[in-house]
Amino acid sequence: MSAVVVEPGGAGDAPAKRKPSGTFKKLQARLRGLTGKAIADFRMIEDGDRVMVCLSGGKDSYTLLDLLLSLQRSAPVRFELVAVNLDQKQPGFPAHVLPDYLTSLGVPFHVIEQDTYRVVKRVVPEGRTMCALCSRLRRGALYRYASEHGITKVALGHHRDDIVETMFLNLFFGGRLKAMPPKLLSEDGRHIVIRPLAYVAERDVERYARARDFPIIPCKLCGSQDHLQRVAVKKMLADWEREYPGRTETIFSALGNVSTSHLADPRAFDFGALEARRAAALAALRETPGSGADDDAAKEPWEE
Repeated sequence: MSAVVVEPGGAGDAPAKRKPSGTFKKLQARLRGLTGKAIADFRMIEDGDRVMVCLSGGKDSYTLLDLLLSLQRSAPVRFELVAVNLDQKQPGFPAHVLPDYLTSLGVPFHVIEQDTYRVVKRVVPEGRTMCALCSRLRRGALYRYASEHGITKVALGHHRDDIVETMFLNLFFGGRLKAMPPKLLSEDGRHIVIRPLAYVAERDVERYARARDFPIIPCKLCGSQDHLQRVAVKKMLADWEREYPGRTETIFSALGNVSTSHLADPRAFDFGALEARRAAALAALRETPGSGADDDAAKEPWEE
């Protein structure tokens, strides 16, 4: 394990290659607004938080860090940011890219070196998906660092489309109505995970990353497995979006407008209590003069 820490200085202002266009400024303002709204809606970041931004080298985590650095300058609360990368020892991984980039920003960062690549390749049979094991190993390493360094929030770069895709993956392949929450308490209760890009569409992340010219590092594990179930779900949603523009946004909105009484999970809604609630409602009506509750109760259903 190795670490490089850089004192902040000019964070969020990467060396400019050209003057930002008006189109980019509008995109940046929209993404900044959506990220800020998600943070506020779910109380993701509070005063004094030490936020660990998990940086993989992909477009999502670069965009997340960039927007958080921008928001940090004008946020109503004070919080620290530290970028953390897990070097999984993938063959050909350009280990200098992230340190060089983060140093140019003046962002404090840490690189965890752990050979999860070899473990995953050894354990997972050829042709099988590696995501589950790889994710567990990454999560363990990042949580361990968070515990040892006073991290109060763990920020991940999942966006709106990731959340919707996860819902369908759980629905189609797991038989569960479950997505990816914008804010989550880890199973052991020790860490709070936040997803500030929860309201941001993937297509906008792609546009933003291209405009910012981030030094993208491709993943040699999951990124090379084109037969993954997530790829199939992503294609399904893309086809829907072409035929019915706005459908992904509508599905995401539904995740925040849940009626548990109209589903079928007795753990989420107490169906057994409906009789008591009905009796209480009828009793309240009987005590209301002129409600006609007694007459209605005495009628047979066909006496109209």
